[in-house]
Amino acid sequence: MKELEYLLVDEEATVEIGHKLAKVLQIMVDENGPKGLVVYLNGDLGAGKTTLTRGFVRAMGHKGNVKSPTYTLVEPYELPPWRVFHFDLYRLSEPEELEYMGIRDYFNQDCCCFIEWPEKGAGLLAKQDLTINMAYQGEQRVITFIAESAFAEQLLLSLHAQVEQ
Repeated sequence: MKELEYLLVDEEATVEIGHKLAKVLQIMVDENGPKGLVVYLNGDLGAGKTTLTRGFVRAMGHKGNVKSPTYTLVEPYELPPWRVFHFDLYRLSEPEELEYMGIRDYFNQDCCCFIEWPEKGAGLLAKQDLTINMAYQGEQRVITFIAESAFAEQLLLSLHAQVEQ
């Protein structure tokens, strides 16, 4: 499956789809061994990118606050055996700034990287497994998942099965 699209009626639905994505990833990795995940998040300000990531991070076991890394560029979450990194590159002046923070060190087998505004890091980011586009539709949101790797295609198949239950 290359693409999935859902209507998210409210913030709770956005958190829930992030939660389901995390659970599907955990099941797949338990069956097949460790596999990192790189997700590019696209959408206007307020479209739900951080809300989706919050659902994912909490489902991976984080108990505290999940905030937008708008001013810090990255928020790390150590959730053994995983490391989850939430990037917000909105305020990045130029992609080379990522070199100073050791960007390549974030893309490992035990890492899940969610990257908002990935176009600002063009040329320095790892290739995405999954692209997630979020758009306003009135008071609701439309979320589109696009698989960019064979691993992400399997992930979307499993996510579709989870959502349809």
